[in-house]
Amino acid sequence: MPVSPEIRLTYVLQHFWQAYETVPPVSIGYPSHQPQIEVAEASGPFFEQQHPYPPAPTWRQWQGRTIPFFFDSAPDNPLIEWRPNGQAIIYADIISAAFYLLSGWQEYFSEERDQHGRFPYSASVQHRYNFVTIPVVNYYFDVLKTAVEHAIGQPLRLRRWAGKATWACCITHDIDNLYSAWKAPAKAALRQGNLRHFGRQLWQHFTTHDTWDNLSQVQQKVAEYGAKSTFFFLPEYRKAANGTPNADYNIQKVWAHAATAIGSAEVGLHASVGTNTQGGQLKEEGHRLQRLRNGVKADGIRFHYLSWEPRITPGLLDELLYTYDSTLGFAEHFGFRNSYCLPFHPFNFQQRNAFLFLEIPLNVMDATLHHPRYLQLAPEEIAPALTPMLQEIERFGGVCTVLWHNENFDPANTHNGPQEFHTLMQYLCSRNPAFLHGQDIVLHLEAEK
Repeated sequence: MPVSPEIRLTYVLQHFWQAYETVPPVSIGYPSHQPQIEVAEASGPFFEQQHPYPPAPTWRQWQGRTIPFFFDSAPDNPLIEWRPNGQAIIYADIISAAFYLLSGWQEYFSEERDQHGRFPYSASVQHRYNFVTIPVVNYYFDVLKTAVEHAIGQPLRLRRWAGKATWACCITHDIDNLYSAWKAPAKAALRQGNLRHFGRQLWQHFTTHDTWDNLSQVQQKVAEYGAKSTFFFLPEYRKAANGTPNADYNIQKVWAHAATAIGSAEVGLHASVGTNTQGGQLKEEGHRLQRLRNGVKADGIRFHYLSWEPRITPGLLDELLYTYDSTLGFAEHFGFRNSYCLPFHPFNFQQRNAFLFLEIPLNVMDATLHHPRYLQLAPEEIAPALTPMLQEIERFGGVCTVLWHNENFDPANTHNGPQEFHTLMQYLCSRNPAFLHGQDIVLHLEAEK
């Protein structure tokens, strides 16, 4: 069924108003509604079809940035035309453009998937037009905000976070491995024929503490910055059917030790490979973690390998009553998979409305920064690469979600390890965000409704 202009308008405005403090009502819509703020309807039949990609965007200047505007049929007109009595016309169809990006239309209707079943960054419009580090939907909202301010005659303020902070950060850790620090150096020694070093690695493995069994140190290190940790635990230790590894630990055997190590930190479910399409298996893994936690269900979830099937996964999360997910980021590049730097409710293409669970987008993953198939940044390149994106999040009062695996707190890692995490945290702390758990973010946004 086509997604009508009214459905697009409702979904987009739901998120627009959530981004700002309460203001007097203003009518916003397409010309047929005769609203106070009129948005050109320029998407044509696009949303009546199932093509993943719209026509190429036009590029306009807004607030000192060159921004792509999809569905802009009058690029020679000014972006906004001011009318008397607080009325305005926006000549680019920013409602349809925001809906296209925020809803994940491109990956829902695309057949492109990588070896892990994920929609790849290389197939995205963010890659095609090079704007993955720009929260384009927030810029569309800024255009709309400017028109609303003209209508009401007063400034619109971005919503504040806990403690009146202007933006927020969520520091997370996916616990994939606890006992495998020895493997890479042992394999390297074996390839080089260095049997003595290989034997030393085996001896240390069987007789000493593994450096990746470090949850207490991770929790303490994050706390030193005045921040909180969210630990996503992986209940499945058997390999997936396709051979992809899951955890290197049995959660039932290590839970007492792990729970003591992380103290009061938030716990989320790190769902195993394949559960993004298998509701029964996903439900069982959630119950397994819940039983270990004396009946306390995890509020949040992130899928292993950032696995996500847009036609199936969101429906499973609502069905199983998760309050938030934090999977949606590109593994191959830091930035904004849905071109938005605030939490949002994914679009339900079957019901034509928003899902109930909140998506807290993933912006920075340690593996992305140095993985041989990803960016391969040198340590000194990481901070300069990330800073412009972080400035965009701060500019729009957004949430920066960071994933730093416990194994990359190992001092032996000099590429994307503890020193690089320290540099990132120093920058974040210097900008005074609110450091929040995922559930903190959910509760804050619910309270602000």
